[in-house]
Amino acid sequence: MYDELTKGDLIKMQEEIDYRIKELRPKLIEDVQTARAFGDLSENFEYKCAKQEKNRNESRIRYLERMIKTAQVIEDTSTEETAGLYDSVEIRMENTGKTRVIQLVTTLRQDALKGWISKESPVGKAIMGRKAGECVKVDMGNGKGYTIQILSITKGRDDGSVPIGSF
Repeated sequence: MYDELTKGDLIKMQEEIDYRIKELRPKLIEDVQTARAFGDLSENFEYKCAKQEKNRNESRIRYLERMIKTAQVIEDTSTEETAGLYDSVEIRMENTGKTRVIQLVTTLRQDALKGWISKESPVGKAIMGRKAGECVKVDMGNGKGYTIQILSITKGRDDGSVPIGSF
């Protein structure tokens, strides 16, 4: 299965890879060498921490490279009236009456606590391509779900303000 990412996602990921390789990697290698000079490695906490941070950086580089290699590039095909990528959507939960504004993003940028909802999530799937005023069923699987009403849609674009998530 491929991750559906935008050109903007790929650019941000490549920028992070470049930063991690060109700037962060040399600093982390130097930190490991400095900590190694402190003495006995079996009791050297600074060395263990520096090594761990270096390994975390290398792991993130591999993760991003793999994401770029396997990505399926998508574009927003929504109309002016329908919800699409990077649009802010005001929704109301029919069962509670509570309203909330969310922004539809790619899976790589999701952060539900900040209101960035993946287009692949149950809510994202229910809202994508729908118009303001519509009531949609959010399918939670196993015959469970709930209804939300789309109150308004504010068209957005990928301005780079939504960062790519960590893993």
